[in-house]
Amino acid sequence: MFPIRDHNPSGQKPVVTYALIVANVLIFFSYAGMLGQPVHIAGFFGDWAMIPARISGGDGFYTLISSMFLHGGWLHLAGNMLFLWIFGDNVEDKMGRAAFLRFYLLAGVAAAGAQYLTAPLSDVPMVGASGAIAGVMGAYLLLFPKARVDVLMIFIIFFRIFAIPAWAVLILWFAMQFLGGIGSDSGAAGVAYWAHAGGFAAGLIMCLPLWQRLGGQEFWRAHHGHPPHPVARYSLSQSRIPKRRKRRGPWG
Repeated sequence: MFPIRDHNPSGQKPVVTYALIVANVLIFFSYAGMLGQPVHIAGFFGDWAMIPARISGGDGFYTLISSMFLHGGWLHLAGNMLFLWIFGDNVEDKMGRAAFLRFYLLAGVAAAGAQYLTAPLSDVPMVGASGAIAGVMGAYLLLFPKARVDVLMIFIIFFRIFAIPAWAVLILWFAMQFLGGIGSDSGAAGVAYWAHAGGFAAGLIMCLPLWQRLGGQEFWRAHHGHPPHPVARYSLSQSRIPKRRKRRGPWG
C-alpha cells in the first residue's frame, strides 16, 4: 500500500521540487557505478553519509545535509522521489520557493538529528532524502488534511487504486514509522525510522507559523482542507484489447 499521486496540482510550477528531484537523481548517477563495489561505496558513504559516531567525535557536520542527497539503491531513490513529487508541489506553492527550500533542508537536518539522538555512537551510515521529505509530508498534513491521495493497494495478485484523505494516509505512515522505531535497533543497519518520525514532526511544527498566518482553522474551513486549486480528476485508461463474444455451443 503506497501513495501514487494526489488530486491537487499546484497553482504554479514547483520549480524547487523539480530541482530537488533532478539533484537527487544526478547525484545518484554520479556514484551508482560504485554500488556493486563494497569497498568503494563504503569509502564514499564514509565521507558523505551521516555517521552518528563521527558527529559525536566532533567531525562531519556537513553530512547532516550531504546525506539527504544520497541513496542506497534504485528503489530507495525512486520511492523517495515519488513521495517528494506527490507532496512537494502544494507545500512549495503555499510557502514560496526560497522558503520551501530552507524548510526542506532544515527538515532534513532535524530528521538526521533525531536519528542521531537515538544512537549517537552508531557507526552505521545514514543516507536518503526521506527525512526531509517526511518534513514535507508533515507540512502537507497540517495545510491540506482532506486533500485526496490515490493509494495503490496490492494484495498478492489483486491491486486497486483508492482515493483516501491525506490525513488518513499521512497519520498511518507516521504511526508505522513511530512503531517501527520503537521495535528496531537504532544503531543497526536498516530503515531510519526515527529520522522519518523526527522529520515529520519537525515539518509539522515548522509549518505552524505559516498555517497561522493563513488563518489557521479558518484556512481549513475556507478551502475544506484542500489546496485552493481545482481538483484534478483521474480515471484509469480502459483496455484497448477488443472483447470477443463467447459463442454458444450446441448445449447453450
